[in-house]
Amino acid sequence: MTKVFFTKMSGAGNDFIMLDNRSEQIQLSQAHIAKWCKRGTGIGADGLILLEKSDGYDFAMRYYNADGKLGSMCGNGGRCAVRFAFLSGITKSHFLFEANGARYDAEILDDGRVKLKMQPPKDFRDEFQVEGFKSFYIDTGSPHAVVYVNGLNDFDVFHVGRAIRHNATHFPAGANVNFIEPMSSDTLRIRTFERGVEAETLACGTGCVAAALVGYKTGRIRSTHVKLVVQSGDTIDVEFDDAMQDVFLIGSADVVFRGEIDL
Repeated sequence: MTKVFFTKMSGAGNDFIMLDNRSEQIQLSQAHIAKWCKRGTGIGADGLILLEKSDGYDFAMRYYNADGKLGSMCGNGGRCAVRFAFLSGITKSHFLFEANGARYDAEILDDGRVKLKMQPPKDFRDEFQVEGFKSFYIDTGSPHAVVYVNGLNDFDVFHVGRAIRHNATHFPAGANVNFIEPMSSDTLRIRTFERGVEAETLACGTGCVAAALVGYKTGRIRSTHVKLVVQSGDTIDVEFDDAMQDVFLIGSADVVFRGEIDL
């Protein structure tokens, strides 16, 4: 039986199993990934990330959701991948990496946080009704519904989020669902139901980007530097230009523990 060494990391509460597969020796099935990500009986994580070799870039990031299926871009995972690459011997402060065929630029800041340049958003949809709620839509590397609510602390994120996520009329391929409550002109409280995890996560990076950009586009946010308080209690920052083409996601990327598991 093969032993696989892993690092468990957290990006503002969004947690990942990190594997260095630049040697291309690790071959994982969907069942392996889902088993390892399962909380209680596995390592427990929102997803699994492979660090892979790349021609022309520092590394390639391959992200799998907790259900074991290949995922779209994960912002918090991207920050963790950068920090993991540094800890795995790619000792530099500025990184270029690829994920899902796209280029990403990132920087490890002096305080240990990672600043990640995201892809420009696309496919914005203005206000529409879904499952009885007013919603917006934007793709920030992953598809996101953005719903404004009152009393977010007590809101039923799981059941409402699951219903919206599976609404095939509006989201044929599914969507992550972000519930937002403004705290000030530049600060939002956010809770996210993530597809692939099929539950609320403690943070979602592309969801924070979606919430910040939708807030700015609709006039609910007046600053191009937005702070988002996520369910873990941590804060993620999103910075962008007026045209919302240069978009940066800034937040923590911390090692939780290291270990080994049988493959």
